[in-house]
Amino acid sequence: MSHHTVNMKGTPLPLEGELPKIGEKAPEFTAAANDLSPFALSSLKGKTVILSAVPSLDTAVCDLETRRFNKEAAALGPDVAIVTVSMDLPFAQKRWCGAAGIDRVVTVSDYNHADFGKKYGVLIAPLRLLARAIFVLDPKGILRYTQVVPEVTNEPDYNAVLAAVKSTK
Repeated sequence: MSHHTVNMKGTPLPLEGELPKIGEKAPEFTAAANDLSPFALSSLKGKTVILSAVPSLDTAVCDLETRRFNKEAAALGPDVAIVTVSMDLPFAQKRWCGAAGIDRVVTVSDYNHADFGKKYGVLIAPLRLLARAIFVLDPKGILRYTQVVPEVTNEPDYNAVLAAVKSTK
């Protein structure tokens, strides 16, 4: 399957933008933090970064995925930052994180300009949602791993993501 589409319950949906290339510097993007302040990828310079794109935290699979990464964060240590990006409004993300007890994953919203979605090639344009995808960046900001989940209602391959993170250390 081309990375230009993903499926939602079997229905193909087009993606806008191109996936960044492994081995190249990850595209800088700006999103909204939970308090509406700007969040820039460059603020995580020097850390291994897991960027986890999800359609909406208010869905079962996105909820499971973000909770799983929050749990894994403890074992990964302070040199690894995990950022979940969705189109959910910052207020909804903050409410969800509080209710779910999320304390290690940072949630940011791409609702305003879809800057992340377009630059990372994961914007489901007709729905204005993000596809389920994972990007792993090394401490120099170089993209080392990409996983676009072909069916957005499925969870990602966590073991492959964690192996990619370990290989950046």
